[in-house]
Amino acid sequence: MKTKRICIYAKDIQRITGKSEKTGYRMLGAIRKKLGKKPHQFVTMEEFADFTGIALEDVSQYIND
Repeated sequence: MKTKRICIYAKDIQRITGKSEKTGYRMLGAIRKKLGKKPHQFVTMEEFADFTGIALEDVSQYIND
């Protein structure tokens, strides 16, 4: 049984947006800042979808496990 992950990484953001991986790291930082998360805390796909306005279903299509 294959499980799906819930965290999103800079490389995933790169695949979704077509921007650089560095931009993905910046975006993760902006999401953490907006949500009041600490640097070591993960960002979920749902939080990313809410932040960007992209549907969660569309985001999950780009995630490679």
